[in-house]
Amino acid sequence: MAKSKGYEGKRKGEFGKAIKKPACSLSFSRTTLAGHRLKLFYSKIDRKSMTYSVVITNYNGAEILKKNLPKVVAATPDALEILVVDDCSTDHSTEVLKELKIEYIKTDKNMGFSSTTNLGVKMAKGDLVVLLNSDVIPTKNFLKPVLPKFSNGKLFAVGLHDIDDAGVSRGRGVGKFIRGFLMHRPGEVKSGISLWASGGSGVFNRKIWNEIGGLDTIYNPAYGEDVDLGYRAWKMGYEILFEKDAVVEHRHEEGSLRKRYSPFFRKAVTFRNQNIFVLKNITDKKYLLKYLFFLPYHLIYKFTLAFWYGFLMFLVRIPYIKRIKFIKSDEEVENLFAGEFVIKNEEIF
Repeated sequence: MAKSKGYEGKRKGEFGKAIKKPACSLSFSRTTLAGHRLKLFYSKIDRKSMTYSVVITNYNGAEILKKNLPKVVAATPDALEILVVDDCSTDHSTEVLKELKIEYIKTDKNMGFSSTTNLGVKMAKGDLVVLLNSDVIPTKNFLKPVLPKFSNGKLFAVGLHDIDDAGVSRGRGVGKFIRGFLMHRPGEVKSGISLWASGGSGVFNRKIWNEIGGLDTIYNPAYGEDVDLGYRAWKMGYEILFEKDAVVEHRHEEGSLRKRYSPFFRKAVTFRNQNIFVLKNITDKKYLLKYLFFLPYHLIYKFTLAFWYGFLMFLVRIPYIKRIKFIKSDEEVENLFAGEFVIKNEEIF
């Protein structure tokens, strides 16, 4: 497949109208599957209904794609499109996508999860975007209880009920500020509000996604970007729900992050991102004061080289942290979830 400055030639929409291209260098493949899906879509549902695109990010996951994509296609018969964003894989992922006749974009360099997900959402055409990891398999009718919820114009996202190989359920998030940082973890598996929706198993309103700014690439290569997105949405007056009956199976494969980065580096990035989150999102003075008060505790009492390295990486990124205007306070958001956040013994001291 040819590469060019941006795209080679014009990308054509289903009705032959030329679509303006983003100014980034990548490869694009369009197949007849999308056109077939579009005809099926418009023949079955009211045109006024919200449409949805499925976006999957991939890096060197050829065998996973080969195994799981047919199941995604079967579970989303009325999708406007299924789009895979390949993060410059070095395996035969693109050959698999061509075989399966799946639309894809391939970047010309490895960009990381946040960047590739943002690109996928940008290129998607649906009103809603279903974000799935490549190792997530939707069950039949998983979107049936989800799509009607978006009649609420303030709803930003719905988290899906993620069940892993061991039968462990997750997908709903809660959080509480402890010693200056937002501690977050999976909450009780029940339909209702959630602090965030996973970027690997969630449905998002594309218009609100663009308004909020999508995933912040300052968190690259990973860790905390979807929590940051959810927190921003709540503070900007939007809502996030979790739907217990929207079940997806998560067949955990060894992630590319674990393959590429050491435990030391992953721990350092996690601490770096915790600090970025505070400086980027926290506006209540008492929360900022608690952060400053407990910072020496984290750096000295809880001393590890990974923490110090993470803090140095945080200092380097401070000039690139962008703060935005919020309409809700941190206390308002925390109060929605803190009541069911149970502090573990190791978090007391």
